[in-house]
Amino acid sequence: QVQLTESGGGLVQAGGSLRLSCVASTRMFHINSMAWYRQVTGKQRELVASITRNGDTNYAYFAKGRFSISKDSGLNAVFLRMNSLSPEDTAVYYCNANGVEVPSTRTNEHWGQGTLVTVSP
Repeated sequence: QVQLTESGGGLVQAGGSLRLSCVASTRMFHINSMAWYRQVTGKQRELVASITRNGDTNYAYFAKGRFSISKDSGLNAVFLRMNSLSPEDTAVYYCNANGVEVPSTRTNEHWGQGTLVTVSP
């Protein structure tokens, strides 16, 4: 069982910054990586950035140089610092946790409820 609680979304002007947080509460699930995705109404959900337990990161092309993903030491929380925001970044941002169930070792993933980020011109 995994519960992901996101926070930090809101309204910001273009050029501004936001920091999203996601805290994971887990039971019988080992998280291997966490990520942020975003989705605009009517479009597919897309990866923004991901981070593994040992700190390896991956960014979508639009996030490179502007966004930074980080985690706590135990991969129980993940953060997304977003700088130089533009209206094109307006979306619902979702936290994702990917890992294995214990003791079955079956892989699985879980999603947060999403947090809305709105960037005004």
